[in-house]
Amino acid sequence: MARWCYRHRLVVLVLWVGALFGLGAAGTSAGTDYSNVFSLPDTDSKRAYDLMTKAFPESAGDTDTVVWRVDEGASARDEGVRSRIEPALKEIAGMKGVGEVQGPYASKQAGAAQISGNGRIAYAQVTFAEEANSVPKDLVQDVVDTAQRAERSGLQVELGGQAITRIQEPPTGVAEMVGIAAAAVVLFLAFGSLFAMVLPIVIAVFGVGLGMLSTMLLSHVTDIPEVAPLLGSLIGLGVGIDYALFIVTRHRRGILRGMEPEESAVHALNTSGRAVLFAGGTVCIALAGMLVMNMRFLDGVVIAASLTVVLSVLAAVTLLPSLLGLLGSRVLSRRQRRRLAAEGPEPAEASGLAARWSSYVQKRPRSIAALAFVVMAFLALPLLSLRLGATDQGNHQESTTTRQAYDMLADGFGPGFNGPLQVVAEKADTGGLVTAIRETEGVARVAAAPPADGISVINVVPTTSPQSEETDQLIDRLRGDVIPEAGVDAHVGGVTAVFKDFAAVTGDRLPYFVGAIIGLGFLLLLIAFRSLVVPLMAALMNLIAAAASFGVLVAVFQWGWGTEILGVGKEGPITAFLPVIMLSLLFGLSMDYQVFLVSRMHEEWVHTKDNARAVRVGLAETSRVINCAALIMICVFSAFVLSGDMEGAMAGIGLAAAVALDAFILRTALVPAAMHLLGRSNWWLPAGLEKRLPHLAVEPREAPEETAPVPHARVREPDGEGGASVVHGFIRTAEGEPVEGAVLTLLSKGGRQLDRVTSLADGSYIVAAPSAGAYLLAVTAPGYAARARHIAVAGEPLVYDVELAVGEMDAVN
Repeated sequence: MARWCYRHRLVVLVLWVGALFGLGAAGTSAGTDYSNVFSLPDTDSKRAYDLMTKAFPESAGDTDTVVWRVDEGASARDEGVRSRIEPALKEIAGMKGVGEVQGPYASKQAGAAQISGNGRIAYAQVTFAEEANSVPKDLVQDVVDTAQRAERSGLQVELGGQAITRIQEPPTGVAEMVGIAAAAVVLFLAFGSLFAMVLPIVIAVFGVGLGMLSTMLLSHVTDIPEVAPLLGSLIGLGVGIDYALFIVTRHRRGILRGMEPEESAVHALNTSGRAVLFAGGTVCIALAGMLVMNMRFLDGVVIAASLTVVLSVLAAVTLLPSLLGLLGSRVLSRRQRRRLAAEGPEPAEASGLAARWSSYVQKRPRSIAALAFVVMAFLALPLLSLRLGATDQGNHQESTTTRQAYDMLADGFGPGFNGPLQVVAEKADTGGLVTAIRETEGVARVAAAPPADGISVINVVPTTSPQSEETDQLIDRLRGDVIPEAGVDAHVGGVTAVFKDFAAVTGDRLPYFVGAIIGLGFLLLLIAFRSLVVPLMAALMNLIAAAASFGVLVAVFQWGWGTEILGVGKEGPITAFLPVIMLSLLFGLSMDYQVFLVSRMHEEWVHTKDNARAVRVGLAETSRVINCAALIMICVFSAFVLSGDMEGAMAGIGLAAAVALDAFILRTALVPAAMHLLGRSNWWLPAGLEKRLPHLAVEPREAPEETAPVPHARVREPDGEGGASVVHGFIRTAEGEPVEGAVLTLLSKGGRQLDRVTSLADGSYIVAAPSAGAYLLAVTAPGYAARARHIAVAGEPLVYDVELAVGEMDAVN
């Protein structure tokens, strides 16, 4: 498939562009129909909501609030204040799309409750004809502008509510564009090539664009929450750029080692492309683990995120090879192309900082493992105080009108006014219940509405804020003591009660969810790497990464360490559904890094049975690309602080912290250090289990391809292809002196080691080749510059002499 896409690149490109524009046109004409269904079946708040809907079916429109406050010594009842507010409210009531406006001045008896006890703060309720998501932003802006024109010296007017919140959000796509720009900088620094930098970004844009447009259309046929496309774009940008990065890196490496662009692209897709398919599948499986929670709200999140990941993987394995075909060797920088032409292919051995760090980890595994574990444990400590709940407009930035309105209402009518409870009963005498609730600790005010269709609603205003633990305790007290003692079949509802139930159900079901995705991940790695220790270590590392990242999340968003600096508003509880979503994404991404790291170690182990070398080589050859990919994800995720959505900001910061800790501490330090300490037991698998497990190769075994002989190699041409053969000759200096102790390594075109020997006292050597084909022969010796040359082996022994020049030895494994 990769070769077909490479050769038919224009056809593939036209198909992808057509799909993007076609879905764009369909999505634009159809619009969106997102629905936020937070309630859960078989919960007390859901039963209260069903009764409320039955009694008041007309209360479907969104109700927002206009709040005003006068200076000390004045009153909201003053004629000067009233003469400015009343015309504004009347103008708002006459706007098309506004159903009703209830102010404090229409009726003395009804409006008295809408003016605070000290007379300084008052509010009016504006009910729109539609729900918040459907109210036109132009109408909402007109309401805000009209209300705030009534301001004067000594009179402050602010607005709150879901519809008002929507016009405060940054323009759609700001977070994505910032994340893409940051990723572009990282990619350019990593590749040094403009074309190579653009490729991963193009793949991510196509994957995320098609994913979001598809989600828009699906919102008309199934329940998709409003936060789903935001989370889908967040994960889609991260994996889309990363998956393309892995393939492009492998492709560039192939060209630098002498392969033709087409063969290099096919080889990259056949190796790294397979790993991308495996990694994308694990992310989708981790996301599907959310279905274990049996929460209707999360189903839409699973659909949006999984669809975006699938499209990103599809773009990486079809669109990317077509773009590689368009670019050819221009995927390398000009400097790399000039050096390749002048000096020939570069050696296959890993070198530089990654190789030196890998050797350092091998020398000091105990100290590195201990330090990494202590750092992760310290960061996980705040997790002990994790409290799930809901964010509201009290968590917005202080500069926003919604936060100002929230604080004004809390000052004037009490902290609990922003999150009242509704006690709902059907066909019951609630007189005694009202009295009992009024006398309950933690209740500020109680008001019983006239019954409708036999259903009674008692509005309860707590003395504490909606996010306070005392409010949760009040709900438990009403449900467990007050209502049963009153002998009435009643239910406690309201937004605060809904989110409390949501948090409780999440906490109860979370262990099953974690067990499911860890168990499935363990099984996949067990099959892929034929080891018990590797998947056990992966599961443990995933739990450590999750604990540390949630510790960071609690410190920032619950304790408030830097929330105002980050511009994400006031501290509060962690959104109830966020742990499920974050754990799904985190486990999927962690599995990606584990696969890319351990697959190279496993490949080296299979061929050498040397654990120390396997771990050292695997870390040296993959750590750079893993760290680069992680840095890109950190940029993309962190940019979602700018989304204007508190849940998006939490997910962005939490995932950025998780990826940073996972890549830079766990996969780069703790995992390889632990594998050095465990030695050969890393790869132990009971014989009975080995026979029963199916075989699943992340990367295929590479078969060398026959090519034309290269210069300087004296080859005896056979009549036909042969089997195994040998390469032999002498290692000498320019003066003809033999070089003893030179290390010669025979590698496949993909970089897999096939044989390794040391030259004898007379400079002679002999290495074994498994079959006829093209190979890379690398030579290193102390005090001499390293050499790497492509050779072609036929059916008979190949004589190949190597001349070494005096100079500094390259840094290699």
